[in-house]
Amino acid sequence: MKFRSAARALELARRAAPGHVAGYLALAALGGIAPLAIAWLTKAVIDHLAAGVMRWADVLGLTVALGVAGVVTALVPHAARYLRAETERLVTMESTARLYAAVDRFAGLRRFEDPEFLDHVQIARSAGVTSPGAVVDAGIGVVRALLLVSGFAGTLLLLGPWIAVAVLLSAVPAVLAELALSRRRAEMVARVGQAERRGLFYAGLLTDPDAAKEVRLFGVGPYLWRRMAEEISTINRAHRRIDRREVAVQGALAAFGAVVAGALLLWTVRSAVSGALTVGDVALVVAAVGAVQAALAGLVNEIVVAHQALLLFGHYLLVVDAAPDLPVRAEPRPAPPLRQGIELRDVWFRYADDQPWVLRGVNLVLAAGASTAVVGLNGAGKSTLVKLLCRLYDPVRGAVLWDGVDLRDLDPADLRTRIRAVFQDATAFDLTARENVAMGDLTALHDQSRIEGAARRAGVHDVLAALPQGYETLLTRLFFSEADREDPSTGVVLSGGQWQRLAIARGLVLDRPDLLILDEPSSALDAEAESEVHARLRAHRQGLTSLLISHRMGVVREADHIVVLSDGRIAEEGTHDDLIALDGAYARLFSVQAAGYRSSAPEAMA
Repeated sequence: MKFRSAARALELARRAAPGHVAGYLALAALGGIAPLAIAWLTKAVIDHLAAGVMRWADVLGLTVALGVAGVVTALVPHAARYLRAETERLVTMESTARLYAAVDRFAGLRRFEDPEFLDHVQIARSAGVTSPGAVVDAGIGVVRALLLVSGFAGTLLLLGPWIAVAVLLSAVPAVLAELALSRRRAEMVARVGQAERRGLFYAGLLTDPDAAKEVRLFGVGPYLWRRMAEEISTINRAHRRIDRREVAVQGALAAFGAVVAGALLLWTVRSAVSGALTVGDVALVVAAVGAVQAALAGLVNEIVVAHQALLLFGHYLLVVDAAPDLPVRAEPRPAPPLRQGIELRDVWFRYADDQPWVLRGVNLVLAAGASTAVVGLNGAGKSTLVKLLCRLYDPVRGAVLWDGVDLRDLDPADLRTRIRAVFQDATAFDLTARENVAMGDLTALHDQSRIEGAARRAGVHDVLAALPQGYETLLTRLFFSEADREDPSTGVVLSGGQWQRLAIARGLVLDRPDLLILDEPSSALDAEAESEVHARLRAHRQGLTSLLISHRMGVVREADHIVVLSDGRIAEEGTHDDLIALDGAYARLFSVQAAGYRSSAPEAMA
């Protein structure tokens, strides 16, 4: 498994930065050979001097060569550092692009509501995207260390085979211990993933402008900080346990290495005194033992880094290799223009096998060109119905048909080009006003007439045009644009009602969708604004296939067809007059709401 992961990481790096990786590898090889050359040249110079050869001409060539090797040794790390940093930047960019492309390929919402999968995404975002660069860096470090070890070990073999064997064997405990530590650290990172996500959640609440008013009004800041501190403490305890183990293990390994080096130094000096070795040999052995131990320590470290990076890269691969959350046919059919209508045929749905049914045998037809309204108490299944129509989920049983064709046979991306929705919890993007509207159809991003037309239909054009930079004004106070760098105060935060109108404009920027969904599109508007917006929407959706979800009974009464959902089932359906005459759930809801308005009228006038 690790070999396959390593191959994937190296292939990703090769595609992202082939020239940089090759150059970095060449410099690493040079950096591994240069110290060996310096050691042998130093030995030769010392032996000449110890032999009494004092003529400058005899040592000039060696000295020059030694100087050149020294210059190369000095320059290589700087060049290698640049190539390493550039390689990591390019590889991280490539791996990040692949990660978010993979996340964007999930056609539905199920992955985004799975806590375990979100943990993998969190680790992939924070560490997985940098893992390929770390694997490349560690791999090149291994090459450099192996060149150093093999070169100096060969030197030690010439002086005494047992010396080389002793030095190499002394590294085995370090390799095993460090690999065990890296495995523990990677496992710890995975374990604390939930705590890290919760900590980020609390940190977000403490700094989020939308949450700031409630946090301060209710005085819950200290509580949230304590919760965040608990998560940070959990993370710190996990890191502390690993750090203490590392200190103990690495301290013992360092002491063991020092004992080995000391014993070899004693043997070398004794051999020189007895005449078995020259002074140059002593210098070479000292340099070789130090270099081999340092190279072996570096080798162990690079192996550990690569091992841990590959463990974290596994989370990245789990995300990018994840199967689709919605099945897509190998050759899906394009979604044709809607001619007949959309049918929900015996649709059953629940979010998980251990969850209750949200929809229970729903049979419903949204006739083409007609407006359908859905009403019901909270939890009746209205929002789930919208998710199924947009194919963000598939029914557990039954089918949703588009002109008689199962949505599962259609291309989801193509289907969604024919659907537009205004959601009650529409996203307020920290972008310009123009971009916020254009998110409904990016083909309109640079078409100002379409942007303004949608804004006019939603009744928000005058508000956006009057902003400091007009439609180019950032609708956020989190940061500023380059155009506003000298005057960051031009960033504007809209009111809730203005944001809702902008969300309506976003849903209307695609002028004539095959299906227009309006999910509580006026919940943040006052009565006068609501009446105006719905008048505009009624005019706009004439002849469109539309679905309106609202708790405001006065808004839904003009729909061609009204459906009452209750406990996941269709309790009633018909026109407003039909349902009033039926005197059932709809009539009761309508009467309760109307009575509320009537009873409050005298009080308002008093």
